[in-house]
Amino acid sequence: MLMASGAWAQKLSPLGTWTNEEGKARFEIYKCGDKLCGKIVSLKEPMRNGKPKVDDNNPDKKMRYRPLIGLRFMEGFEYDEGNKWDDGTIYDPESGKTYSCYMKMLGKDKMEVKGYIGISLIGRAQTWTRVD
Repeated sequence: MLMASGAWAQKLSPLGTWTNEEGKARFEIYKCGDKLCGKIVSLKEPMRNGKPKVDDNNPDKKMRYRPLIGLRFMEGFEYDEGNKWDDGTIYDPESGKTYSCYMKMLGKDKMEVKGYIGISLIGRAQTWTRVD
């Protein structure tokens, strides 16, 4: 029984490339050490005023010049149970804020991503769609 659940979890792995509900960006979920991380791999509108978009809302002024494409904005996710990866954080470059976060596979090509402060009952969830 334990082996079957492990195989099921691997079958519904979040590793790969995803897009958000608005289709504004594509993200790659990948292994970083023994956890999962995510980075921005493309933007629907990658340029602003003829230049690549940067992290200009970051509260740390030194980081406001880093490009959004390639930015690691999710990190620290560990497999929990029930096709859920928890204990991670997600950074929102539009607000410059970082939230606690979990990812939960809803199917092979659908995943709920929820950012929250405090407890996970309160927060904002999105459904991401696999694009690879």
